[in-house]
Amino acid sequence: MYSAKLTKIVKVFQLETILPEIDITGRVITRKEINRPALQLTGFYHRFDNDRLQLIGRVEHGFLQTLDAKARDEAICQLFEYHIPCLIICKNLEVFPEMIYYGRKYEIPIFRTSKTTTDFAAEMIMWLRGELADRVMMHGVLVDIYGEGVFITGASGIGKSETALELIKRGHRLIADDAVEIKKIADQTLVGSCPELIRYLIELRGIGVINVKELFGIGAVKQFKSIDLVIKLEIWDGSKCSYDRLGLSEEYIEILGNKVLCNTIPIRPGRNVAVICESAAISNRQKKMGTSTAKEFEQRIIQSKRSEIE
Repeated sequence: MYSAKLTKIVKVFQLETILPEIDITGRVITRKEINRPALQLTGFYHRFDNDRLQLIGRVEHGFLQTLDAKARDEAICQLFEYHIPCLIICKNLEVFPEMIYYGRKYEIPIFRTSKTTTDFAAEMIMWLRGELADRVMMHGVLVDIYGEGVFITGASGIGKSETALELIKRGHRLIADDAVEIKKIADQTLVGSCPELIRYLIELRGIGVINVKELFGIGAVKQFKSIDLVIKLEIWDGSKCSYDRLGLSEEYIEILGNKVLCNTIPIRPGRNVAVICESAAISNRQKKMGTSTAKEFEQRIIQSKRSEIE
């Protein structure tokens, strides 16, 4: 299980700390979801996820204002008794004295932000999905080609890094070389990035390690990119008859439970792999826009045979 440090959340979202005396070092959030405890403040705690980050907006704040002092004290006390990880108040709304009292009593940090509840909740959920996403480290190269995230795989020494370098020279952008960290941030979305230790670096056998950012400029690199296509490089096998020549059949590879389109490219002297990768990226983009050259070609053949018969 992955976690997000509370100190990092405070820094990233620039939260105001209401109870600075509470030490939040070592405290973490382990849930991708957040909760607005409107029902809980009315006393309904059935299936309450107390390990979620709790958010107070205008609705919850307005409800607490309608309560008399005793009822408000009971509602806030009951919420804090569940030992929630923290409480965040939006739109710089007033922090009730009862919140400060029970926050100190149960050592629950309280923060405040000037952002609206809807905007803050959306940003927080998106950020938590990235921080807590399932992930895997895979060997390969990730490049942004015409806006498509292309993950190039293959055996060690087959030419992945050299292909990436050629693509960079042709105006495309490098995300990661050798080791790609892939996160599943949504059911249909995989995002790849590079470990900080080797960020912007490419290893070229015979030359060594080069820094793409320094050699080609900031426009040649990118920190992360969604993975839209996998290209698998393999040595050309003349006895193998299964190489796709028309593009009618589609091969998929499974990464973290998600299926990603995979093109197997046979390598032999004379083939410009970088140009092939560009063509594959454009073709994949066309397919997503509803155009398939292979299917159009198939229809031409069918129509041609029909004409011959007639």
